[in-house]
Amino acid sequence: LVSQHATATWMLRFTLRNRYLRIACRFRVPVRRFVASYQGRREATAKDFVDTPIGGEYDAVVIGAGHNGLIASAYLQQAGKKVLVLERREIVGGACVTEEIIPGFAFSRASYVLSLLRPQIVKDLKLKDYGLHLYLRNTFSFTPLLGRKVGQRPDFLLLSRDVAECQSQIAKFSVKDSKAYGNYQAQMCKYADAVEPLLDYPPLNPNGLSENRWQFVLSQLQPLKQLLKSVQVLGSDVASFYKLVTGPASSLLDSWFESEPLKSTLATDAVIGAMVSPRTPGSGYVLLHHVMGEADGVRDSWAYPRGGMGAVTTAIARSATDIGVTIKANASVRSILLDRSLESVQGVLLEDGTEIRTRLVLSNATPTVTFQHLIPQDALPIQFVDQLTGFDYTSGVTKINVAVDSLPNFIASPNHHKHHPEPHHQSTIHLGCETIDNLHQAYLDAQNGQPSTRPSIEMCIPSSIDTTVAPPGKHVVSLFVQYTPYRLTQGTWDENTKNEFADQVFNIIEEYAPGFKSSIVGSDILTPVDLERIFGLTGGNIFHGAMGLDQLYFARPTPTYSNYRSPINGLYLCGSGTHPGGGVMGSSGRNAALTLLRELKETR
Repeated sequence: LVSQHATATWMLRFTLRNRYLRIACRFRVPVRRFVASYQGRREATAKDFVDTPIGGEYDAVVIGAGHNGLIASAYLQQAGKKVLVLERREIVGGACVTEEIIPGFAFSRASYVLSLLRPQIVKDLKLKDYGLHLYLRNTFSFTPLLGRKVGQRPDFLLLSRDVAECQSQIAKFSVKDSKAYGNYQAQMCKYADAVEPLLDYPPLNPNGLSENRWQFVLSQLQPLKQLLKSVQVLGSDVASFYKLVTGPASSLLDSWFESEPLKSTLATDAVIGAMVSPRTPGSGYVLLHHVMGEADGVRDSWAYPRGGMGAVTTAIARSATDIGVTIKANASVRSILLDRSLESVQGVLLEDGTEIRTRLVLSNATPTVTFQHLIPQDALPIQFVDQLTGFDYTSGVTKINVAVDSLPNFIASPNHHKHHPEPHHQSTIHLGCETIDNLHQAYLDAQNGQPSTRPSIEMCIPSSIDTTVAPPGKHVVSLFVQYTPYRLTQGTWDENTKNEFADQVFNIIEEYAPGFKSSIVGSDILTPVDLERIFGLTGGNIFHGAMGLDQLYFARPTPTYSNYRSPINGLYLCGSGTHPGGGVMGSSGRNAALTLLRELKETR
């Protein structure tokens, strides 16, 4: 409303949202300097927890300050518990972080786009009041094609939230498909409506229905109610839903469409983050998992948080600390302390030798890290250990973060202005996957223990909408690349191998957007091995475990302990290795906290 450089006397009434003080103050400062100071303080909170003092006894300790751990801590603190969150890294957020790896460029280093975060969590924790602002993407998918006729540009497929515009785009390849697209979207939304009631409650425990304890049987009534509600929503489509979640995504897409650009574009959602092909049975569920979300109340939409994905966890952390949660970063847990009988939690031991007493621990680490690294193996039932040993963490993902000094200029849809993003720059850009055959061949390469010869690439450019994450005129580019096995049959993921693979990826992008390689300022390459080392993601799996039907609902992470509990009294899981699985959703953290609180109430 006034010039950024104006200096004036202002009466600024504001409330500092913490439990200690409310201040109204008058001061004379340049407006620009005040705004920068306020925003810098807000954005820096992700790194403000290294020096947090800790001590005494806590009602509950959460291991891992990823989004699920932070959410669990907030719900517990709201219920009157004294909660401590311990984070191994110097920055909170887990894999949902913003990091300035290259000076001036703020990367959403691991997770990179938001849709699955549950609306109830946003409301309960008042995340918008704590700085969470989303930029909705009007266009959500851009698939440029290679090859051209003489004197013509290669074609492309651009999908957006405008169904009529989507149909017009699809009609370039198939009029039949353009007519079917609206019905396909409606059917997938119906399937998503059926699954959604299951996300916010613990899974049904089949073993619990045969329990003699009436309290335990009663606890299964709510999950059973939600399951029946899902069946009711499906109605006569139960059989087709079953076929979707058990079959390959390619079969579903073949039954709806005939054009390869459309089928392969949609099929990328069936394989994202997973070591599966669109032709793998069960890949249909992964496709459904990625159309269940919403952003700012808009169904099936994806968004970029202002300031990167770290803005999500920063808002959660601010909300949690405002109500009294203590968060301690750079505090790696060496082990979970048990009583002499090895049956119950007594506390946690940090790597620096600090002991923290508590009778409740919620682990946001993967099931393998929790039970194989932090718990004595002789404290666990043999059957449980065997089940965990078989839990699949196979990953085929490499994340490459790239800083560039200009926007990619695609042959299929050239830029009109060097510094003005086009609509397709806002979307997920699909490269190297013009056909389902391309995706399947890339998968087969990785099955043989080598990176795909021609990998599938998902490119996102959040700076095309959010100008806070890159210097003026420059951009951050996120590349989600498949497939790259965790273990190579020849060689290892050393720096040379990583750089060679990244160069291979850049060469493919160059085919679609000449000049991309020369625009690169710097890059950050995260193979499955790096994702495990930096973020604690076992096997580099971004979902804390594969999302096949054999590892979902009451089989996640094991059939006997799928309800956030564990064989150890007082130890709970709250990470994505539990129902309903991966993505920045938050349901695992919320469900785990509410399950614990309900059990405490029942045992009074």
